[in-house]
Amino acid sequence: MAAVRRKFGDEYQAVGPSGGGARRERQRFVDKNGRCNVQHGNLGGESSRYLSDLFTTLVDLKWRWNLLIFLLTYTVAWLVMASMWWGIAYLRGDLHRAHDDTYSPCVANVYNFPSAFLFFIETEATIGYGHRYITERCPEGIVLFLFQSLLGSIVDAFLIGCMFIKMSQPKKRAETLMFSRAAVVSQRDGKLCLMFRVGNLRNSHMVSAQIRCKLIKSRQTPEGEFLPLDQCELDVGFGTGADQLFLVSPLTICHEINSKSPFFCLSQRSLRSEQFEIVVILEGIVETTGMTCQARTSYTEDEVLWGHRFLPVMSLEDGFFRVDYSQFHATFEVPTPPYSVKEQEENLSLSSSLNSPIDNNKTRREKVCSLDCIDIAGEKNKLPSKLQKISSRKEDLPRRALRMSSSNTGKTCSTGDLLNIQEMSPISNGEDGDERIQLKALKMNAGLDSTSDLKFQKKPPSTRVLEMKLEDYLPANVCKMNSDHLS
Repeated sequence: MAAVRRKFGDEYQAVGPSGGGARRERQRFVDKNGRCNVQHGNLGGESSRYLSDLFTTLVDLKWRWNLLIFLLTYTVAWLVMASMWWGIAYLRGDLHRAHDDTYSPCVANVYNFPSAFLFFIETEATIGYGHRYITERCPEGIVLFLFQSLLGSIVDAFLIGCMFIKMSQPKKRAETLMFSRAAVVSQRDGKLCLMFRVGNLRNSHMVSAQIRCKLIKSRQTPEGEFLPLDQCELDVGFGTGADQLFLVSPLTICHEINSKSPFFCLSQRSLRSEQFEIVVILEGIVETTGMTCQARTSYTEDEVLWGHRFLPVMSLEDGFFRVDYSQFHATFEVPTPPYSVKEQEENLSLSSSLNSPIDNNKTRREKVCSLDCIDIAGEKNKLPSKLQKISSRKEDLPRRALRMSSSNTGKTCSTGDLLNIQEMSPISNGEDGDERIQLKALKMNAGLDSTSDLKFQKKPPSTRVLEMKLEDYLPANVCKMNSDHLS
């Protein structure tokens, strides 16, 4: 055990990361070795409560005080009992007639106080040399002997039990449970996490090992109340069961920093000005004794390394896994964003909001295109059945005419389209058909009027002949408008 303490004793000192300037010292709430720096004072009349639980009070005392109480209790008890035996001999006059063979004393061969003290020790320790003994003519001696036996059993049970409990306390087992000197902040699985490492130096396991973390930080409530050393729980996997450890090899404990974490607004720059302390509590049952053991340590803000990660300590040997404790505290730098999780989420939401207008414009264009398709389909349904049949065969011609009527693109209407309308007009043979043809012609002429600034190309003779044939079937006013426009 001494060799282990010499090798790993520096792990329980408050050693922070080396820096360019002097390390900032401040009072810790829990030392690196797990001792709590809290003292209770001004108890007043409440001090009597310690006497009501005297056994626990003695166990909680330091070893120096336990040894002193142990020695003083036995010494005083022996002196008191020896004095009582000497008093009985003095009151009966046995001291003056000790060498009279015809006299029967209460305790044989007790001449003075040293001889009475030796008689008590021989009786208490059940040595029984046989030179000093109680006679049957001393009833007070018999009563005192019974009292001595009962009192000695009580004192032995109390003091020896206290020493045994103190020696078997699992506090020494906690000396072989190791924590990393520093905690690190880096990304794991795409999430910013606070991590530290724990290890077990013994081969005996910790049964039902569980770890908890507390954040100690003073704060002020919105109502103005100041809470010194307020305790806040840090989630290290309570919901997922990651806080239940199988501690046969060093493990890295991870606390995910999210919106529910107290470090949600913590960044690399704000870490330098923060003041907090992370208390780590590891509990488990000692496999050899069955007693509950608890190990504690703490990390202050200057012992949290941003952008670091622990070195691996496990290696595969021939038939077993080897743990290299020389690299237990070693870390190395890794790329880590210097921003807090809150700032990263805000930047992400801002970038998504900037991209949203493009998506809205795209959606708006899709809506307009869909409406245009609906308009085209509606216009197509208004045509006669035979014209719909022809348009389904040649979808380009009616679609081009509808596009020219709905948008000011400035394209002229082809003679082929007019020819198709002219060929279908005699088939309708009704007023309703003539009105529809007139409406179509008016729409086409309106498109031509809106694009009067364009230069029309000279039509071939075949196109003019077709236009002349078409004018024979159109109304007079439409023919006049066409003739004026073409001239």
